[in-house]
Amino acid sequence: MDQEETNALLRRSWALAVSDRAALSRLFYAKLFQIAPETERLFVSDLNAQGKKLTATLAFIIDNVDDMETLLPVASDLAQRHVEFDVLPEHYPPVGTALIETLRDLLGPAFDAKTEQAWAATYGVLSEHMIASAYGTA
Repeated sequence: MDQEETNALLRRSWALAVSDRAALSRLFYAKLFQIAPETERLFVSDLNAQGKKLTATLAFIIDNVDDMETLLPVASDLAQRHVEFDVLPEHYPPVGTALIETLRDLLGPAFDAKTEQAWAATYGVLSEHMIASAYGTA
């Protein structure tokens, strides 16, 4: 699958998933805390406010997925800010899993294998970049 097809799948699925941002963020955090209960301590503030940040960040990624020169510096900055909140490199994989499971649950059959592959590949690239930016490792 080429990058153009990947980006089209991301945009199409995001448009469906974002129709109820509150439900998306509630489901995401429920899944994250189920997969990695140790991450719950990282979220000491209002989860509703955090959910708004999550969906805004995902929207920014989708809006800029064709422009890595814009996206990657923002991802680096976000990763460095996360270090201040005790986020560790090992927290990134469960976040990716929670995101994929959330989208699968929300979209049902519309979240087919190619769409899942597009999200997993994109998350993989961004999370590797973020980990390298924040911790100096890949």
